[in-house]
Amino acid sequence: MRIVAFCAALGAALVSCDVGAAAEANAQDAAHALLFSGFDVWRGGGFFNGGLLWSPDGVAQEGFTLKLMFGGGTYRYLSGTTEITGRQYVGSLLPGYRFKRDALEVTVFLGADVQEHHLTPDDFGNSLRGFHIGLRGGFDAWYEPLPAELMLTASVSASTVGTNLWARAAAGVRAFDVWVGPEVIACGDETYRQFRVGAHVTAFRTDPVEWSAGAGWAIDNDQRSGAYGRIGVLVRR
Repeated sequence: MRIVAFCAALGAALVSCDVGAAAEANAQDAAHALLFSGFDVWRGGGFFNGGLLWSPDGVAQEGFTLKLMFGGGTYRYLSGTTEITGRQYVGSLLPGYRFKRDALEVTVFLGADVQEHHLTPDDFGNSLRGFHIGLRGGFDAWYEPLPAELMLTASVSASTVGTNLWARAAAGVRAFDVWVGPEVIACGDETYRQFRVGAHVTAFRTDPVEWSAGAGWAIDNDQRSGAYGRIGVLVRR
């Protein structure tokens, strides 16, 4: 029986990418913490997440950083011909380090990952059912080949719980004081795969809140193609 990982459960990693973008957009910012939250919806489910990014030397400076993420949501998948509805709750505590070299910023993380899955009807063949503790690691990268005009970003997050992987790449140009451009997202595990293509808007400001959003089309190997959308917010402290 297949193991199913809900890709939107890694929406927290997606938000963290936007957190990195916002920090880079204001390199002189003296903030030491970023509070972030967001949601992700598509045909197969929806997920809400929140968290904290804390850096003792400042979120725009090289050095130690700590990411706390939590969230919950629902998802659907097929087990044979039976549709299963899952409720998922996740949390991660991820120490890391931010490296800065001119226009390039890379932050790496590694820490604990906790997940709980409730399935209706119960799917005894899905090893994700119940409570699990594992490791989660990954990185966020942000590069501006043309400072304040053109950016490239990439994020990867992987967990030993279900051995799932999530990855995103995006590009953007600066227009009307926000970043706008295309994004691609891929995620899955040994048997489940999902691919998304869309567009994003990052670092739209309505003080004290900064917003990001994305939308596009998702396809997976359960034949559940459809639109997806996400919104993220962050506040500096």
